[in-house]
Amino acid sequence: MAETPAAPQGERKKIIFSGIQPTGVFTLGNYIGAIRHWGPLQEEYRCIYCVVDLHAITVRQDPAALRRRTLEAYALLMACGLDPEKSILFIQSHNPHHNQCAWALSCSTQFGELSRMTQFKDKAARYADNINAGLFTYPVLMAADILLYQTDLVPVGEDQRQHVELTRDIAGRFNGAFGTTFTMPEALISRSEEGARIMSLQDPTRKMSKSDPNPKGFVSILDEPSVIMKKFRGAVTDSEAQVAYAPGKDGINNLMRIYSVFTGRDLPAIQEEFAGKGYGDFKSAVGEAVVQGLAPIQNRYKELMEDKAYLERCYQEGAQKAMSVSGRTLEKVYKRLGFLHK
Repeated sequence: MAETPAAPQGERKKIIFSGIQPTGVFTLGNYIGAIRHWGPLQEEYRCIYCVVDLHAITVRQDPAALRRRTLEAYALLMACGLDPEKSILFIQSHNPHHNQCAWALSCSTQFGELSRMTQFKDKAARYADNINAGLFTYPVLMAADILLYQTDLVPVGEDQRQHVELTRDIAGRFNGAFGTTFTMPEALISRSEEGARIMSLQDPTRKMSKSDPNPKGFVSILDEPSVIMKKFRGAVTDSEAQVAYAPGKDGINNLMRIYSVFTGRDLPAIQEEFAGKGYGDFKSAVGEAVVQGLAPIQNRYKELMEDKAYLERCYQEGAQKAMSVSGRTLEKVYKRLGFLHK
């Protein structure tokens, strides 16, 4: 992760906020690029993590599937190392302050700012039959997610930096008009090249995504070991048959990054390990490393999903903790705007 100094003893810990949509099982790309970093952050920062189910409905969802996926996503975050005793871990729709703050912030957001958001343009093109108002204004809800908790740092990839910049613009405009209310958050971008961006196994020029029309292109972190092995053995490479990180070798570069994450070996060490060996040996080794690395997560996930009462208790307590923090900010926002105290 990006290196931000820990707070000296006695000073308040910096606050981190991040969320993930419950739109299906997390891919290996989600895990490597983001989620695997979230657990270690709990030791240095005050972390607030959220399953952002409100964001998910900008694309029409099957209600039963959304409920199931929301619970699965919550359990998966815990299985990946998020501890509800160390972090605030909750489900977005369980905290009404997000909606309330989003409306207040929408009145401090310019139409032109939203129309320039890259993800709106992308989703509008992809879902041309459902270009709804929520699709247009969801960056304001995202800003509310962040600002409600007086967030200092937001772990994001480069493709999400624009949202943090908009959040800062909205916060700065509100603070300027009504007095200092919000902390100005900063993006926390991973500086590591290895594993920062995981690509499709079938088209290594494109980011790994669960929306890939070719299911062989992505690995789910809950895939069976045999499925994982089959996907890696069928991964697209090149004709050189030399395990070496180099420009133009997108497929091998991608596999080397994945192998590096799960083994801790750097790229030169990987190249030396597989010197004189073919791609078949290397792809099998990558698959085996991933299978072994994901096994503890898969086992913990199964345990959690068998104890629905425990999960329910965790997310209910998480929502109460979240509301106790966000409520203070919302009260301040309402007072600044001039709303009559109830």
